[in-house]
Amino acid sequence: MRWSITRPLAALASLAALASPSHAEYILQSNSLNACQENSGFTASLFKVVFTPKNHTANVDIVAVSSVQGNVVFDVAISAYGYQFIKRTVDPCKVGLAGLCPMTAGKIPLNFNLNVGEDAVKQIPSIAYTFPDLDAKVRVFINRTDGSEAGQSVACVEADISNGKTVDLLGVKWATAIVAGLALVSSAIVSGLGHQNAAAHVAANALSLFGYFQAQAMLGLTGVHLPPVVMAWTQDFQWSMGIIRIGFMQDIFTWYQRATGGTPSTIFDSLTTVSVQVEKRAVNLSLGLAKRSLAMMPRSISEPMSAIMKRDLIKRGNIQTSSGSYIVYGIQRVAFRAGIESTNLFMTGLIFFCLLVLFTSAAVAAFKGFLETAVKKKWMPSDRFLEFRNGWLTVLKGILFRLTLIGFPQMTILCLWEFTQKDSAAEVVLAVFFLFGMVITLGWAAYKVIMIARRSILMHNNPAYILFSDPQALNKWGFLYVQFRASAYYFIVPVLGYALVKAMFIAFAQDKGTVQAVGFLILEAGALIAASVLRPWMDKKTNSFNIAICALNFINSIFLMIFTEVFNQPPLVTGVVGVILWITNAVFALILLLMLIVSTIFVFFRENPDGRYQIMADDRTSFMKSQTHLAQTTELDALAATARGDKGGFKGGLDLDDDAESITSDSLRHQTEHLVVPSNGSVTGFSSQPRAPASPSMPLFPADGPRSPPRFNERPASPFGASNYGPAFRAQNNSSPWQRGAGYDH
Repeated sequence: MRWSITRPLAALASLAALASPSHAEYILQSNSLNACQENSGFTASLFKVVFTPKNHTANVDIVAVSSVQGNVVFDVAISAYGYQFIKRTVDPCKVGLAGLCPMTAGKIPLNFNLNVGEDAVKQIPSIAYTFPDLDAKVRVFINRTDGSEAGQSVACVEADISNGKTVDLLGVKWATAIVAGLALVSSAIVSGLGHQNAAAHVAANALSLFGYFQAQAMLGLTGVHLPPVVMAWTQDFQWSMGIIRIGFMQDIFTWYQRATGGTPSTIFDSLTTVSVQVEKRAVNLSLGLAKRSLAMMPRSISEPMSAIMKRDLIKRGNIQTSSGSYIVYGIQRVAFRAGIESTNLFMTGLIFFCLLVLFTSAAVAAFKGFLETAVKKKWMPSDRFLEFRNGWLTVLKGILFRLTLIGFPQMTILCLWEFTQKDSAAEVVLAVFFLFGMVITLGWAAYKVIMIARRSILMHNNPAYILFSDPQALNKWGFLYVQFRASAYYFIVPVLGYALVKAMFIAFAQDKGTVQAVGFLILEAGALIAASVLRPWMDKKTNSFNIAICALNFINSIFLMIFTEVFNQPPLVTGVVGVILWITNAVFALILLLMLIVSTIFVFFRENPDGRYQIMADDRTSFMKSQTHLAQTTELDALAATARGDKGGFKGGLDLDDDAESITSDSLRHQTEHLVVPSNGSVTGFSSQPRAPASPSMPLFPADGPRSPPRFNERPASPFGASNYGPAFRAQNNSSPWQRGAGYDH
């Protein structure tokens, strides 16, 4: 059976590009012809081939540039997932390909339809039309058959094939975004209803899930060679980095860049005349091809072009070859797949983060107004959401801090990357402002949490006391520590450092995929070890949830290292590992989503959501007010409110930002003014009888049973958990109820 050039073309397109459910008709297509040899004498600025098996026709639209002259033969190899299953030699003279027998130098425009024989169509397996993001390609070596270079390869081209089917689906993006968003909103509502324990669990799991989505997106932002299915899968989570395309906004960003002295890229405006190679091989080879293509030009042209390319093309990642086609990789690859010009990517992420902050602030203010109206109209009891209504500004500050924490990985990557791009002077200024603003804000917040916790340890031998008993501290700074156990309040510092270093690897090493992979491997290994050894989250279930995420992120970093091909593994191994990564993460993400959905539903349909969760070991619920314990007002409730200094459901008038660290209630602050704290930590020098720090949700006596009444000459226990009787007395009379369960008795 004679082999025509249409057979490898059709087989290539069918085996390499896999599935998009939007097409009702089977197709196989390729949109770029990539050079696979350093000194390739045949390239194409435009390459579009669409094969329709239904009518056995392939439409070919090519604008090729050739520097090869003479008779040649084509060595055609077709592979799927790195496994080569077809290899043929095609003589263009025997199959009657005009312009290729003999091959002539110059520009060769071709636009025609090819009839593909029935026998060739039957060789294409049906799975090639349906399997998503199939990693298949056809590679053609052009070999000379005459002259002194007979038998030598003078050119190599490679085409990736797609059938339009992909795992990069709009439905997946919406589903993941809605579930994560609703979980965060639900935790806020449940917290407002007074179920602090349940709200903390839902919020912690939602934040961890969101962080996992961002970790998936970061894989796609690396400059490492990624198999098609991995590129498509990671694209599903780029919304978590603010990479969302809206047409009119892109026009605004382009105008803004021009107005501030920048030069926007125009890849999408030239797609009808040039091809874009979505880089999957080592980036250094592409850079080398682009540089060597300039060497073929006259010196008077190549030198200024080289400077332009170095300044505008290589820096921007939009490398343009001598044939006119573009090569995108890393962050630019993600932007291109999202339909965003690479020069608009920074502004896209920045504006969506700002819109999230603005819309959230407006929603909180509107909710506050609705609640006040509902109370005045007597649509709901006056004590519902009382703490939120009286201290909603402090709650809003805490929500904005939480949004800053969520957007920190996104904005650090985009801002640091903008420093390498310099799209315009104004955008660089914005990058500086947002990067340092967020770093300083979160750094200051982490510092305040540490200072509050240390003060609480000094006064009460327990960091949980002030961190969770003070409503203003909890509402404003709680976003940094509620997901951790009280004794691990400091863990937010390594979390922020981890995110910042990871962003540096992504932004500054775009053309060094191996460096990025090694950095990811070290960071994820450190994160997994820290999570497994320290187990800093609030309880066993939350620790298991987060350790599982850290473990999968570490596995993904190993896969990323394999994709760099530093191990020189067979291409088949790389292709199979890509499929394994997709399947593993898809199953894992589905399990996490279902767990979060179920836990959130239970919170709303259980009469006592807090009862579903085990009391946390740090005894934080003993210090927090819970609506489930405030069903009836008793004298003990009034005593507890007086001890905390609460007024009307919210304790106002505190200055948590004061350098004097006045972080407790007014009554406790007044008492501590007369304290003398010796080096051994004991508290002496009370000027008045201390008030009992009782809480409606906390027993008046330690949990190990009632103690015998004190004798007349025995001083009452200090409300701060400190004792004046030394270690011996403490050992004889049990540890302080405030200290027990805070991580010190482990």
